[in-house]
Amino acid sequence: MRDGARGIGLSPLTLGLSIGLATILVLATGVPVAFGLGIVALAFLLAFEGPQALANLADTVFAGLNDFTLVSIPMFVMMGAAVAASRAGADLYEALSRWLWRVPGNLVVANIGACALFAALTGSSPATCAAIGKMGIPEMRRRGFPADLATGAIAAGGTLGILIPPSITMILYGIASETSIGRLFLAGIVPGLMLTLLFALWAAFASWRRGERAASGPPPSRAEKLAVLPRVLPFLAVIAGVVWALYGGIATPSEAAGVGAVLCLLLVILVYRVRRPGELRPILEATLVESVMILMIIATSILFGTMLSSLYVTQSIAEWIGSLEIGRWTLLFWINVLLLVAGCFLPPAAIILMTTPILLPILTRAGFDPVWFGVILTLNMELGLITPPVGLNLFVINGIAPDVPLPTILKGALPFMLLMVLQIVILCLFPGLATWLPDLLMGPRLG
Repeated sequence: MRDGARGIGLSPLTLGLSIGLATILVLATGVPVAFGLGIVALAFLLAFEGPQALANLADTVFAGLNDFTLVSIPMFVMMGAAVAASRAGADLYEALSRWLWRVPGNLVVANIGACALFAALTGSSPATCAAIGKMGIPEMRRRGFPADLATGAIAAGGTLGILIPPSITMILYGIASETSIGRLFLAGIVPGLMLTLLFALWAAFASWRRGERAASGPPPSRAEKLAVLPRVLPFLAVIAGVVWALYGGIATPSEAAGVGAVLCLLLVILVYRVRRPGELRPILEATLVESVMILMIIATSILFGTMLSSLYVTQSIAEWIGSLEIGRWTLLFWINVLLLVAGCFLPPAAIILMTTPILLPILTRAGFDPVWFGVILTLNMELGLITPPVGLNLFVINGIAPDVPLPTILKGALPFMLLMVLQIVILCLFPGLATWLPDLLMGPRLG
């Protein structure tokens, strides 16, 4: 193919720019990401390699999907769908609002805490926004909290779904980078808790500054605080069990995900009495739709990556970046900018699967830890979820509160976005915050 590119006067870097622009234009039409990536890949393969490029097309796609680790994706999706279909989110919200009754801005802090816990159960940011936002936003506004703070807190809190394990985003990065998923899950725990704490502190401060203090009315009794825990603690035990099974070497990601999905489904059936076929059907439908979407993106991104490699684009970009006379931290800064800009237009799954094969060799050559970078990458993906023009969480919140304009939601989310940037800076200064726990529990990483 390189000869074909040269034959029409295109260098691999110029060709790479052309592919990038074509991808943006195709995706801007609104075509699903999976089909958009496939269309671009096929078009450039046919243009530069001819019809013979189609000979191994099916083998390439199915070989990429022939990975047992991918079984964990529909299992974790089912785990989240089961929880999202129940009142688990409402109970998390109610439990935290009772226990945090005396905290300034307790309802906002409770919503952020509920987002963090619900995110750990579902691994899905939009699902977290929808489940917690439907209850939390009307209640916060009814209690007098401003619309920007109420909606911004839920939009930002929902992003925790792809950082706190189990995280489908980290599974995709682990597959693309051939990095231990168990290590990635453990690496996300401390930064995830730190970010949750930063969000909660800002919410409490912003509420205190605006004069919003503890909730009105009589404080909940100890009996009321304890009453909701039996419905919440079993789900938290499932999260702890899944993570423990992974880092303890007891189960593979696929096995742990399968057990977690079955347990969540059983808890929903036993605790919330979701038993009739009509009630279980939405769980299975949501699992099927989201799993197929993710796996289709994986399949076509494999084809897209094969096209980039076949046309020598990936290698040329890596060589070009490696030849730049810049320091490793300057390199990381521009990679973060690239990821943030990409996150404004593309979903996390597409960005991870498209950029990891290009960026990872450059980063490892510069001395950066792939596990640590997985957390940095995930934080950038979180930012993209609340960054226009395609910030998915912003539109989910707008659907919940249609009377609140998008600029108001974005204004409320902006302080939380700055806290995410601060978290990235902290992890750059202290990378051990991400790598300490995996190294402690699984031993130092070799290589």
